[in-house]
Amino acid sequence: MSDSERAGALDGLRVLDVGLLVQGPQAAQLLGDLGADVVKVELPEYGDQGRWIPLDPKGDARAPWFIGCNRGKRSLTLDLRKPRGQEVFHDLAALADVVVSNFLPGTLEGWGLGYEALAERNPRLIYAAGSAYGPEGPDATRKGADLGGQAQGGLLSRVAMPGAPLASIAVTIADHIGSQNLVAGVLAALYARERTGRGQKVEVSLYGGQIFAQASELTAHFLNGVCHERRDSGHPLLPYIYGVFPTADGHIVLVGVHDHAVLWAEIGRPELSEVERFNREELLDGAKEEAFEIIGHELEKQPTAEWERRFRAAEIRYAPVRDYAAIAADEGAFANGYLQRVEHPEWGEVTMPGCPIRLSDTPAVPGQLAPELGQHTEEVLLEAGLDWEAISKLRADGVT
Repeated sequence: MSDSERAGALDGLRVLDVGLLVQGPQAAQLLGDLGADVVKVELPEYGDQGRWIPLDPKGDARAPWFIGCNRGKRSLTLDLRKPRGQEVFHDLAALADVVVSNFLPGTLEGWGLGYEALAERNPRLIYAAGSAYGPEGPDATRKGADLGGQAQGGLLSRVAMPGAPLASIAVTIADHIGSQNLVAGVLAALYARERTGRGQKVEVSLYGGQIFAQASELTAHFLNGVCHERRDSGHPLLPYIYGVFPTADGHIVLVGVHDHAVLWAEIGRPELSEVERFNREELLDGAKEEAFEIIGHELEKQPTAEWERRFRAAEIRYAPVRDYAAIAADEGAFANGYLQRVEHPEWGEVTMPGCPIRLSDTPAVPGQLAPELGQHTEEVLLEAGLDWEAISKLRADGVT
């Protein structure tokens, strides 16, 4: 039996995705990759905001934010601001296992679509809510986005090299971590439901995710009160050869060198194996900064590929700093399912992200294409028990 013919781990699970942009939609997409049937609920005529961020504002209207976070879903248009739309959503939620959203806290509650309201009809419902700054505290209802999570969660303060201006991480890393935490909460709630028969509300935030992602670094600060500032391209808490170094044509990272003598030999400086301060496991009292300067000077003499060859042969832990073109050309990413080649009816063969999780018995089957706005509206409503007359009236009233 092929992977595509085997039931996924979440086969039979019904998910309503009312998320926007990344945090909620990517969480729902991962549940879909693992076998769930995901219905994306979108505002009629507009849809997810991600549909309106084009690849190229000057001509290419394809929307990577939407395409990348909504593979394999079915799209239902439904205006949740209208009473009739809210009634239909209640009907859909009564049949669902999970609702995923990342609206500003209080928004869905204001429309009568909060956890308590939906759980009255469906006490087994898992209600997964992502936010920017958490559901409690003075910032709970403050609008936010990925960059706010990066900033308020402390990540941006750790990025810049000494003396360099701060800059954002040019990926929506707070959103992505938030989506992973949301999935983890949903899976835990589903497991608990097997024991108790009850659903529950799951809440995560961009801010909380950034704090959790920096557990070691923040703990170091909590223990001694020091804001450990970086002094080099490595990690301020790791006094080892662990950092980013320039090469003749790019950059490479060394991720902890166990035998310094081997490294010194490979970069053409074997005499340094006789220098005690460079051969302790922990480089102290300025030895780290000096060693980094020497390593950087030597690595700049050869291209990245040559250092990869040498370090691989010497079993030195390394990784090339790749751009997106190099990732797209990496067969290892395809072999592991992290990337997939998809045949699109309009664009031909395109590369898409796959699923980062591998399961031996119930393998993930990543969705391939994102839906057109409202593509499955009638299909989903018929499954929910509405007849054609009711569906036509919803359309005429601007509800779908």
